[in-house]
Amino acid sequence: MISALKKTLLTAVAIGTLSGCSTLMESREVTADRIARPAFMMERQIPAGDFNLIAWERVRKEGQPANIYIEGDGLAWISPQQASLDPTPQNPVALNLAAMDKSPNVIYLARPCQFSGNKVWGNAKPKWNGGKACPSKYWTDARFAPEVIDSMSLALDEIKQRYKISEFNLIGYSGGATVAALLAADREDVKSFRTVAGNLNHATFTTLHGVTPMEASLNAVDRAADLRFIPQHHYVGGEDQVVPPQVFSSYEQALSPSQCVAYTLVPDAGHEYGWVDKWPELMKKPLGCSDRPQPVDPSQFTPPPQEFIDAGKGKVF
Repeated sequence: MISALKKTLLTAVAIGTLSGCSTLMESREVTADRIARPAFMMERQIPAGDFNLIAWERVRKEGQPANIYIEGDGLAWISPQQASLDPTPQNPVALNLAAMDKSPNVIYLARPCQFSGNKVWGNAKPKWNGGKACPSKYWTDARFAPEVIDSMSLALDEIKQRYKISEFNLIGYSGGATVAALLAADREDVKSFRTVAGNLNHATFTTLHGVTPMEASLNAVDRAADLRFIPQHHYVGGEDQVVPPQVFSSYEQALSPSQCVAYTLVPDAGHEYGWVDKWPELMKKPLGCSDRPQPVDPSQFTPPPQEFIDAGKGKVF
């Protein structure tokens, strides 16, 4: 039998562990709030299908187009074999980009289950399907599932109605690029879309890294026919070993020929670094359907190092 003292110690350890996890979640929310508030972006929860999405917004001109920033995959995995308990990003790159945008209407959308208090302990408030905790599939193999894209589209509908928004310019970071592309393919009110370090072909992505395919997810490259004539600009990191330039190359090849697709290779940018300070200038790059640069040559890029591939085997990013 376990002694009363041992029971007390085990209880204390458990409470401390859960408290630490709760504090980590709070720190990620505090980090996001500290990024958003100086840019006069206020947090709001948007009911959208199976999910309640978290947004930070600054809308100064109702009835005008809005720039919508879509977050990446966040903290999806904590080890090659173990999914995270909470996909809330430790470094919300898309929110940092949104905070640098001086446009009058700027809205950041977190992905489903991010900033949503998935924990079943403490005072966390789950925000999925009537109060249940989010299933981890929505930040692993089903991160781009149809119901995920439907939820993001419903959020755009709500924003459009609330603020009388006429058109959207979508900006997707990392996995948020797939969401942006799929939304652009489905909606008629998307004026343009941009991607930063964007995973636009997760089949190529998983093949490059030797990891499990995302069979429960939609893939942006499969909608190439619907995306060819939408103005788009893609920012590719020359040092990005998470979503290497070959991923964009495979997407661009699927769209060819198209005069609406432009890209900028940022040589010193990795996956999470090298973007935020440059963003105001990068945003000035032209968007439209005119003469485009020469296609990306995959041979000029090197594949991820072997140790990176080995570390990811058996893992869905």
